[in-house]
Amino acid sequence: MDKQFEKLEIDGESPSIQTHLGILQNVIQRMASNSSACKAWCVTLVSAVLVIVADKGKPDYAWIAMLPTILFAALDAYYLALEKAFRNSYNDFISKLHRRSLTENDLYSVDPKGNMSRLQFESVKSFSVWGFYGSLAVLIIVTKYVAIG
Repeated sequence: MDKQFEKLEIDGESPSIQTHLGILQNVIQRMASNSSACKAWCVTLVSAVLVIVADKGKPDYAWIAMLPTILFAALDAYYLALEKAFRNSYNDFISKLHRRSLTENDLYSVDPKGNMSRLQFESVKSFSVWGFYGSLAVLIIVTKYVAIG
Protein backbone atom coordinates (compact mmCIF):
# COMPACT_ATOMS: atom_id res chain seq x y z
CA MET A 1 0.00 0.00 0.00
CA ASP A 2 1.26 3.50 -0.82
CA LYS A 3 2.66 5.19 2.30
CA GLN A 4 0.51 8.31 1.98
CA PHE A 5 -2.65 6.20 1.89
CA GLU A 6 -1.81 3.97 4.84
CA LYS A 7 -4.32 4.16 7.64
CA LEU A 8 -2.89 5.88 10.68
CA GLU A 9 -3.48 4.88 14.27
CA ILE A 10 -3.77 8.31 15.87
CA ASP A 11 -5.35 9.29 19.13
CA GLY A 12 -8.06 11.95 18.72
CA GLU A 13 -6.34 14.03 21.38
CA SER A 14 -2.97 14.08 19.61
CA PRO A 15 -1.49 17.50 18.84
CA SER A 16 -1.52 16.85 15.08
CA ILE A 17 -5.27 16.11 15.11
CA GLN A 18 -6.04 19.10 17.30
CA THR A 19 -3.91 21.38 15.11
CA HIS A 20 -5.62 20.17 11.95
CA LEU A 21 -9.07 20.71 13.47
CA GLY A 22 -7.98 24.14 14.71
CA ILE A 23 -6.86 25.13 11.21
CA LEU A 24 -10.20 24.05 9.74
CA GLN A 25 -12.12 25.89 12.46
CA ASN A 26 -10.10 29.06 11.80
CA VAL A 27 -10.78 28.87 8.07
CA ILE A 28 -14.51 28.38 8.72
CA GLN A 29 -14.53 31.34 11.12
CA ARG A 30 -12.69 33.50 8.55
CA MET A 31 -15.31 32.71 5.88
CA ALA A 32 -18.10 33.64 8.31
CA SER A 33 -16.29 36.91 9.14
CA ASN A 34 -15.85 37.68 5.44
CA SER A 35 -19.56 37.11 4.87
CA SER A 36 -20.39 39.51 7.68
CA ALA A 37 -17.93 42.09 6.31
CA CYS A 38 -19.62 41.87 2.89
CA LYS A 39 -22.90 42.91 4.43
CA ALA A 40 -21.32 45.77 6.37
CA TRP A 41 -19.44 47.13 3.35
CA CYS A 42 -22.49 46.80 1.13
CA VAL A 43 -24.68 48.80 3.50
CA THR A 44 -21.96 51.45 3.79
CA LEU A 45 -21.53 51.81 0.02
CA VAL A 46 -25.26 51.76 -0.76
CA SER A 47 -25.91 54.38 1.92
CA ALA A 48 -23.12 56.59 0.60
CA VAL A 49 -24.40 56.33 -2.98
CA LEU A 50 -27.97 57.13 -1.96
CA VAL A 51 -26.89 60.11 0.15
CA ILE A 52 -24.81 61.53 -2.70
CA VAL A 53 -27.64 60.95 -5.20
CA ALA A 54 -30.14 62.67 -2.89
CA ASP A 55 -27.75 65.55 -2.25
CA LYS A 56 -27.21 66.14 -5.97
CA GLY A 57 -30.92 65.77 -6.78
CA LYS A 58 -30.35 63.11 -9.44
CA PRO A 59 -32.89 60.35 -8.65
CA ASP A 60 -32.10 58.34 -11.79
CA TYR A 61 -28.60 57.72 -10.46
CA ALA A 62 -30.04 55.82 -7.47
CA TRP A 63 -29.79 52.67 -9.60
CA ILE A 64 -26.02 52.87 -9.19
CA ALA A 65 -26.61 51.58 -5.65
CA MET A 66 -27.77 48.27 -7.15
CA LEU A 67 -24.25 47.54 -8.43
CA PRO A 68 -22.61 47.03 -5.01
CA THR A 69 -25.73 45.17 -3.87
CA ILE A 70 -25.43 42.62 -6.66
CA LEU A 71 -21.64 42.32 -6.40
CA PHE A 72 -21.61 41.89 -2.64
CA ALA A 73 -24.50 39.39 -2.83
CA ALA A 74 -22.41 37.26 -5.20
CA LEU A 75 -19.31 37.60 -3.01
CA ASP A 76 -21.30 36.81 0.14
CA ALA A 77 -22.76 33.69 -1.52
CA TYR A 78 -19.23 32.63 -2.47
CA TYR A 79 -17.99 32.99 1.11
CA LEU A 80 -21.04 31.12 2.39
CA ALA A 81 -20.36 28.30 -0.10
CA LEU A 82 -16.71 28.13 0.95
CA GLU A 83 -17.75 28.04 4.59
CA LYS A 84 -20.07 25.12 3.87
CA ALA A 85 -17.36 23.32 1.86
CA PHE A 86 -14.87 23.65 4.71
CA ARG A 87 -17.52 22.46 7.19
CA ASN A 88 -17.93 19.43 4.91
CA SER A 89 -14.16 18.91 5.06
CA TYR A 90 -14.22 19.22 8.85
CA ASN A 91 -17.09 16.73 9.17
CA ASP A 92 -15.37 14.33 6.76
CA PHE A 93 -12.18 14.49 8.82
CA ILE A 94 -14.08 13.84 12.07
CA SER A 95 -15.92 10.95 10.44
CA LYS A 96 -12.64 9.39 9.28
CA LEU A 97 -11.18 9.91 12.75
CA HIS A 98 -14.09 8.04 14.36
CA ARG A 99 -13.91 5.25 11.77
CA ARG A 100 -10.13 5.08 12.32
CA SER A 101 -9.58 5.46 8.58
CA LEU A 102 -7.40 8.60 8.56
CA THR A 103 -4.49 8.63 6.17
CA GLU A 104 -1.39 10.77 6.30
CA ASN A 105 -2.76 12.73 3.35
CA ASP A 106 -5.83 13.69 5.43
CA LEU A 107 -3.59 15.39 8.01
CA TYR A 108 -1.86 17.57 5.42
CA SER A 109 -4.86 18.45 3.32
CA VAL A 110 -7.14 21.38 4.11
CA ASP A 111 -9.29 21.41 0.99
CA PRO A 112 -12.94 22.41 0.69
CA LYS A 113 -15.18 19.41 -0.01
CA GLY A 114 -18.17 19.54 -2.30
CA ASN A 115 -19.34 20.86 -5.63
CA MET A 116 -18.68 24.60 -5.40
CA SER A 117 -21.18 25.48 -8.15
CA ARG A 118 -23.96 23.64 -6.34
CA LEU A 119 -22.90 25.09 -2.97
CA GLN A 120 -22.91 28.64 -4.39
CA PHE A 121 -26.37 28.13 -5.87
CA GLU A 122 -27.59 26.84 -2.50
CA SER A 123 -25.97 29.84 -0.80
CA VAL A 124 -27.81 32.30 -3.03
CA LYS A 125 -31.05 30.58 -1.99
CA SER A 126 -30.09 31.00 1.67
CA PHE A 127 -32.14 33.56 3.59
CA SER A 128 -28.95 35.15 4.87
CA VAL A 129 -28.14 36.13 1.27
CA TRP A 130 -31.42 36.71 -0.57
CA GLY A 131 -33.18 38.03 2.53
CA PHE A 132 -30.52 40.63 3.24
CA TYR A 133 -29.66 41.73 -0.29
CA GLY A 134 -33.27 41.46 -1.50
CA SER A 135 -34.34 43.75 1.34
CA LEU A 136 -31.56 46.14 0.45
CA ALA A 137 -32.66 46.16 -3.21
CA VAL A 138 -36.25 46.91 -2.14
CA LEU A 139 -34.94 49.71 0.06
CA ILE A 140 -33.05 51.18 -2.92
CA ILE A 141 -36.19 51.06 -5.07
CA VAL A 142 -38.35 52.63 -2.37
CA THR A 143 -35.74 55.31 -1.74
CA LYS A 144 -35.48 56.08 -5.45
CA TYR A 145 -39.25 56.52 -5.92
CA VAL A 146 -40.35 57.86 -2.54
CA ALA A 147 -37.53 59.72 -0.86
CA ILE A 148 -35.51 61.03 -3.82
CA GLY A 149 -38.18 61.38 -6.45
